[in-house]
Amino acid sequence: MAGYFRYNISHTDDGPVLHLEGDLNTATVPDAWHSLIKQFPAQASGSSIIDLEKIRAMDMAGASFICHLETRMKTAENRPVTISGLKPDHSSLIGLARKTRQHNIQDRKSRQKLSCVEKQGMRLWQAMEEAKQFISYTGEIFLALVRSLIHPSGIRWQDVFHTAEQAGVNALPIIVLISFIVGLVMAFQAAIPMKMFGTELYVADLIGISMVRELGPLMTAIVLAGRSASAFAAEIGTMRINEEIDALNVMGLDPVRFLIVPRMIASTFTTPLLAVFANLAGILGGALVIISMGYPVIAYYTHVASFVGVGDFAGGLIKCFVFGILIAGAGCIRGYQTGSGPSAVGTATTKAVVTGIILIVVFDGIFSIIYYYLGV
Repeated sequence: MAGYFRYNISHTDDGPVLHLEGDLNTATVPDAWHSLIKQFPAQASGSSIIDLEKIRAMDMAGASFICHLETRMKTAENRPVTISGLKPDHSSLIGLARKTRQHNIQDRKSRQKLSCVEKQGMRLWQAMEEAKQFISYTGEIFLALVRSLIHPSGIRWQDVFHTAEQAGVNALPIIVLISFIVGLVMAFQAAIPMKMFGTELYVADLIGISMVRELGPLMTAIVLAGRSASAFAAEIGTMRINEEIDALNVMGLDPVRFLIVPRMIASTFTTPLLAVFANLAGILGGALVIISMGYPVIAYYTHVASFVGVGDFAGGLIKCFVFGILIAGAGCIRGYQTGSGPSAVGTATTKAVVTGIILIVVFDGIFSIIYYYLGV
């Protein structure tokens, strides 16, 4: 049954009253729109009360219609409009429709043409709000990680292993390929000036120390920032848009512990393991260049083993632990900040990659300064 809708206008001492009767849903709203909205300026411009007592059923289309009607009455009458006879079941729909309408109005205002100063001020304000949220979420994640480490039985280990496979094992081929090519190219470029002095073999020392201390961890982290951080942001952002995170809150489950902690743990422990393979691949790429120049493999191995120490290897792995935390944190937090709209997930994914790479580079510089003063 499609339902019916009709209306009439009465006049009281308090002012005109618009009585609505029947059903307000997707089946009746189009007819109501044409029959009432078109005649509104002529017949309903004086109405100050909307009576919904005889409305039997209402959906989101009907709630949006009421909000639009209320706005038009306020505009024409220039005085408050009262909605009477609103049933409790319909009140939540009206509230949600008002909230959505206000959000859309704010979006339209934000898209209005602004001056250069206003644009810069708006960007600064948005950046400050995002920074505030980022810091807040960082604190929540830190507390959730501490609680999980105190009570490891509450960690969803199945999700941890699944994420480790998706973000770790599946990323191994591309990391090995990129590191191998980086080691190969760097060895060729370094061999050109060294060949002038007959010291091509010392390319082994350069490749070994640079891959273990810097390029291996850095290339691994950058690849994971583009691959895993974006995936984390897209997954959590989609959950945010589909209101799955709100559903977890309703069910009494902490979304941070349920969604973010497993990804943080998986990323933290898989990044150093991937960096080990990246180091080996880069060193093998340099070995291929040295062999092509007529030097034996044992000479290359001897130079690398004598020049690269355990401290260099450990320093690179410590970086990777921090990089893993930064990658997962950037991806999850940007996904958690996802707004509404068709491009929200794409925007969150882009921000996750950019944020992850910036944090990696900044902390890599901090590690370099610390290692220099510590003499590591």
